[in-house]
Amino acid sequence: MSAYQRFRSDDRAIEGLPIRLVIALVVGVASLGVMMNMLSGLNGLAVSELDAKPQPEVIEPGRQTVEVRVIDSDGKPVADATVVVKGDSATLEDIGTATTGADGRASLSIAPGLGPNQDDGTLDVDIKPPAGSEFADNRENTRILVVSG
Repeated sequence: MSAYQRFRSDDRAIEGLPIRLVIALVVGVASLGVMMNMLSGLNGLAVSELDAKPQPEVIEPGRQTVEVRVIDSDGKPVADATVVVKGDSATLEDIGTATTGADGRASLSIAPGLGPNQDDGTLDVDIKPPAGSEFADNRENTRILVVSG
């Protein structure tokens, strides 16, 4: 009998393999559970997404004041966040910026415009979280719609 035939007919190597895999899986899952439990106790790793709520959401071209409320993922107001409004499909004379107060509100004076033969357009609202905070603004915020009157 050749070495290949002996190797092919030898099934002893797989006898202990399934139990070893089960033990490794159980130990791995238990270790992962302990590590995740330790990490969940650290608030420094948690990041809360910010959202902007402009009021009014629909405006006409021309200079006006828009109030933007900045809230966290729990709906609580966020102070000291910088709100930036810039043109998208609608134009702006200047980029509007303001900082939120303790109530999470910022007032911006903006002058949106529309191009020739354009009936509507949008303005982008971005939020710069307070420095050193656990906030982030990764998702798209509510846009301001500019409609010709």
